[in-house]
Amino acid sequence: VKVAVVVFPGSNCDRDALHGARLAGAEAELVWHEDTDLRGADAVILPGGFAHGDYLRAGAIARFSPIMGAVRDHAARGGLLLGICNGFQVLTEAGLLPGALRRNSTLRFEHRWVRLSIENHDMPFTRGIPAGKTLRLPIAHGEGNFYLPDAELDALENADQVAFRYAPPEGNPNGSARDVAGVTDATGRICGLMPHPERASEAMLGSDDGLLLLRSMVESAARVEVAA
Repeated sequence: VKVAVVVFPGSNCDRDALHGARLAGAEAELVWHEDTDLRGADAVILPGGFAHGDYLRAGAIARFSPIMGAVRDHAARGGLLLGICNGFQVLTEAGLLPGALRRNSTLRFEHRWVRLSIENHDMPFTRGIPAGKTLRLPIAHGEGNFYLPDAELDALENADQVAFRYAPPEGNPNGSARDVAGVTDATGRICGLMPHPERASEAMLGSDDGLLLLRSMVESAARVEVAA
């Protein structure tokens, strides 16, 4: 399984994501944002950081990077696509995921460990996670407050597109509507979340729960058929 980790100017979790994907069993490589080819990747990760300095809004400029054409094509063909933190913000700005990530309700940059409940086990990013398992992952963001109007959020929940929620004991760190920490598109093959699985891919980091998510993605990518 080949995983492409896209690097934008200002990305700072690209090497972590690369390492996590390799730990999960993938052949992973970095792809610069000015490239236009994902080099046969089966899955793509848009990593955390501050793409283009988060000017205007987080992810607002990165959505126009040349590589995003290839990312859109990959998604349209049914390939797996994971956006982590800033990558999640890029995917919402690009219209590949629903919702918006607003300033944290605390108006502060939040950097702490949180717990995530798995809201949908029937998708490529969670199928390998044991039922009832909560994930202990770190967050590090200033704009992680997920928002959708109530009616649209109702529809998202009814379609099982809420993938993760913040869970006790730490709870919701940023004011996200209904404790949403991550969502998918209608196919379940595009996923974004604010917490960082790649920063929790080895026990020596404080948790290896993130490896469960990354390994699930890699193992699913081995089975997913992507259109030519």
